[in-house]
Amino acid sequence: MSENIQQRIQKEIQDAREACDISGNTSQECAAAWDAVEELQAEASHQRQQGTEKNSFEAYCDSNPEADECRVYDN
Repeated sequence: MSENIQQRIQKEIQDAREACDISGNTSQECAAAWDAVEELQAEASHQRQQGTEKNSFEAYCDSNPEADECRVYDN
């Protein structure tokens, strides 16, 4: 995961805390600031999932999609 996104998350957390301190914990500004934090955290999670390497079985199935053990059946 990118160091840059972690820095952005930390900055957004700080901004969210400040927004809540100024506007109150139940304000729209506070909620919007924490929504921004959640969106960045979701993006970081998505980037982690995309960056994972395939295991040997997945690599085998990519090379041999017709193999019995690689078939996918829709129910």
